[in-house]
Amino acid sequence: MELTQPPPDSVSKISFSPTQDILAVASWDNHVRLYSVASNGQSDAKAAYNHEAPVLDLAWTKNGSHLFSSGCDNAAFMYDLTTGQKQQVAAHDAPIKCVECVETNGTTVLITAGFDKQLRYWDTRQPTPIQSLALSDRAYAMDATDKIAVVGTADRQIHIYDLNNPFQTYRNVESPLKWQTRVISCFPASVGGDGYAVGSIEGRVGIQYAHQVDEKKNFSFKCHRTEIPPGSMGAPAVNGSQNVFAINTITFHKIQGTFCTGGGDGSLTFWDGMARTKLKAFSAKELGNGDPDARPTPQWGVPIVSSSFNHSCEILAYAFSYDWSKGHQGVPPSGSNPTKIMLHSVKAEEVNRKKK
Repeated sequence: MELTQPPPDSVSKISFSPTQDILAVASWDNHVRLYSVASNGQSDAKAAYNHEAPVLDLAWTKNGSHLFSSGCDNAAFMYDLTTGQKQQVAAHDAPIKCVECVETNGTTVLITAGFDKQLRYWDTRQPTPIQSLALSDRAYAMDATDKIAVVGTADRQIHIYDLNNPFQTYRNVESPLKWQTRVISCFPASVGGDGYAVGSIEGRVGIQYAHQVDEKKNFSFKCHRTEIPPGSMGAPAVNGSQNVFAINTITFHKIQGTFCTGGGDGSLTFWDGMARTKLKAFSAKELGNGDPDARPTPQWGVPIVSSSFNHSCEILAYAFSYDWSKGHQGVPPSGSNPTKIMLHSVKAEEVNRKKK
């Protein structure tokens, strides 16, 4: 089902509350919107607040009482769902690309990473950061659990922090993928919580272990690619040519430990990473995404830019939106906003791990 009253501009991030069926949506129109979602897929706009520039990322407190957002106004805000009040809790010298909220050493800590090549830890009751750490380049992607924080930067480096000792870099490694990092997602506790998946613009996902000594457990695989028939319009007259799409989102099922990927081709795929197996694939056409008048029938459509399971993992939300891969000149013409947010009822065969 389609979410009611989606943003009028591109979506950068969607995120369900960890405790209730409230979906937060960050948009390039400078707003964060919150929607209540019923078990039958019905939705209702609940609240909204604004930044001074496009919003880039979202994070919830563990109890779902507060929402954090960061963006191109170089600021991060905390929104209180009970009072409806927002307050600024972090600042950088450039846009804050990533924000995460973790519990470490018994304290709630906000982590921000920005285009100023800084990673900062914050106590939201204080106006200055607890600690600032230098990154090798601009932050492009970040995720965190209560054990680790993982940051991907513009120079394809991945910075890993052990949150038992958060102010020291635990490891710096080069991305296993050859092209620009687009998304990082940490393993949930159900699969050990000691690793992460990284996606890039080259249609490839890498599975990596943060503390792993045995490199054989790390692997990567291709996805969100389509074959080009030899000799078709605009294609080389050779076998094996492909259209390659960016991996924009990787979302783990917190109970099963499986995950889904969404790409620039507008499709969704569910995976069992531990078994290295594809569980279920939904093409753009199956998702009702794309131009129905295109000839031949389109294999891809509007990019999927973000996805999120609700707290019970019974609903998957995913957002169709322009992903800025073609820059400003690729923005859809006025009046043809392709942004939609869909709610999918999750079935067991899509997410349950394969039996050995």
